[in-house]
Amino acid sequence: MGGLIIAPKARLFHGHDWVYGTEVRAVYGSPQPGDVVSLKDQRDRFLGSAIYNPQSQIIARRFSRRKQELDADFFLRRISQALDLRLRRLPGEELCRLVWSESDGLPGLVVDRYKDVLVVQALTLAMRRHLDHVVAALRELLAPACILLRNDSPMLVAEGLEPESSVLYGQLPPPFVASGRGTQFLVDPTQGQKTGLYLDQMDNYQAVARLAKGRRVLDCFSNQGGFALACAMAGAQSVTAVDISDTAIRSVRSNAELNGVSVETVVENAFDFLKRESDAVRNGAAPKWDLIILDPPSFTRNRKSVNGALRGYKEIHLRAMQMLPVGGILSTFCCSHHISTPLFHGIVAEAAVDGHSTLRLVATHGQSADHPVLLNIPETEYLKGATYELVPGR
Repeated sequence: MGGLIIAPKARLFHGHDWVYGTEVRAVYGSPQPGDVVSLKDQRDRFLGSAIYNPQSQIIARRFSRRKQELDADFFLRRISQALDLRLRRLPGEELCRLVWSESDGLPGLVVDRYKDVLVVQALTLAMRRHLDHVVAALRELLAPACILLRNDSPMLVAEGLEPESSVLYGQLPPPFVASGRGTQFLVDPTQGQKTGLYLDQMDNYQAVARLAKGRRVLDCFSNQGGFALACAMAGAQSVTAVDISDTAIRSVRSNAELNGVSVETVVENAFDFLKRESDAVRNGAAPKWDLIILDPPSFTRNRKSVNGALRGYKEIHLRAMQMLPVGGILSTFCCSHHISTPLFHGIVAEAAVDGHSTLRLVATHGQSADHPVLLNIPETEYLKGATYELVPGR
């Protein structure tokens, strides 16, 4: 087994499992991309086993502190451990993330459950090469009807992988209905963002919906309508869902019909919609909504674009505040790990200052329980959110 000599003060010595190219002092044994390598310090002390890819900035990702190969027994054990965690946290859920990359000791491997269909992403070269072991373990542990590979993430570029989609096992069914936290969704695993639905928001749909009864709700960047549906089912007076994607809005309509609720839908760029509606209120129109939800896609995929992303976040928050009456509720979310929770709260606060608004924090939100967070790997915690109440000016 080849290996890497890790430089002193690398993040590995502080508990992180990633090794960047700049943290490597030497490579020995001629390891090839996708191989398992040993990690050692400069005194030849063993630090763990990692997957290796010199094409990526993250040259190695540790998956064990012991000597370990990526064999069938390893995948069966790790995936079994991941499933046990979900059974404890979310028993009986038809919509659930079963494997979450580093959080489950399987760097780059994501497995989502949609009833008896499993959707897999192998976002690192090593995981892609060992998909046969992954499929074998999933079949043994879960006996699914179908396993679909949906490798269409922009993260693939960093690993030198090409986008691809294929059925790894079974037969892909036509779109079907599955239930998540009491809401029914029409599922087509080949379509939509990520692997089809925003499973990381499932808990937050219900948390925000608890504030919706009797309110007029606006769900911006609605995707397939998770927030809109939950709020309508919770007794909202009215619900409007806005998304730029006609496909997403068609899903909102189908899902609303499935759940027996009414949701008004708008196909439009949410930035344009918010600008037009906030300008109308500033020009004297009465506010149309009492609860506004902002759940945009990530505005940044790297640190270089953070400043531009912050301008975008500030704009949508300022517009939303201008559209709310006193006592109105703003629920807002950010899914970029490049924007920290304090930075996100800070940009909301800046928007409040510019809008001469005063906000009271009602609740904070994070990713659902099936997306566990590791303390030593902050990148596993990417979704943050907060709900605020607009209070009278002081």
